[in-house]
Amino acid sequence: MMRFRPLWCLLAGMAGAVFVGGTAGPVAGVAAAGALWLVIGRAEPPSVRRRREQTRADLPHVVGLLASALRAGAATGEAVGVVCEALPGAAGDRLAPVAARLALGVDPIRVWEQLAADDALGPLGRALARAQATGAPVVRSVERLAEDLAAGARAEVEDRARAVGVKAALPLGLCLLPAFVLIGIVPLVAGMLGTVGL
Repeated sequence: MMRFRPLWCLLAGMAGAVFVGGTAGPVAGVAAAGALWLVIGRAEPPSVRRRREQTRADLPHVVGLLASALRAGAATGEAVGVVCEALPGAAGDRLAPVAARLALGVDPIRVWEQLAADDALGPLGRALARAQATGAPVVRSVERLAEDLAAGARAEVEDRARAVGVKAALPLGLCLLPAFVLIGIVPLVAGMLGTVGL
């Protein structure tokens, strides 16, 4: 969409001008082109959406591995680096700058607050920022978050599995209804018409 944005806007402007017509046509064309320019500019590319969804899908595994590394005695920055190396992919790529900033000695609260603004890794950032700010045990906070994320992931999978049955009902009904009519109803009606003598 972004590559052909001027073309789409030109076509929308022409369509708006032709549709409205008269002296208001050019104004409507400019309004339609401007509106489409804004809509396309705000649209999220599919690759960005896929990476965010992949990061959200990986988040329970990332947090679980981070909890294990922290439980084993690793420092927070070191544990994040271990997680980034162990789980390459979208989540690891987003966590790599966090590990680098922690290794450089940046204030951990600021680092975790910045991660809290991330749309996919926000829960991890909020939990660690809260633990760092309040002095609560980081390991327990991460373990609790891992449990919550795992339960949420299980619930989401179960919801999707239930939705399959609902989505399959209409196609199956459309496939089975003609067979039911041809095998069950037509012979019954033909038999009844045969007994009546028509």
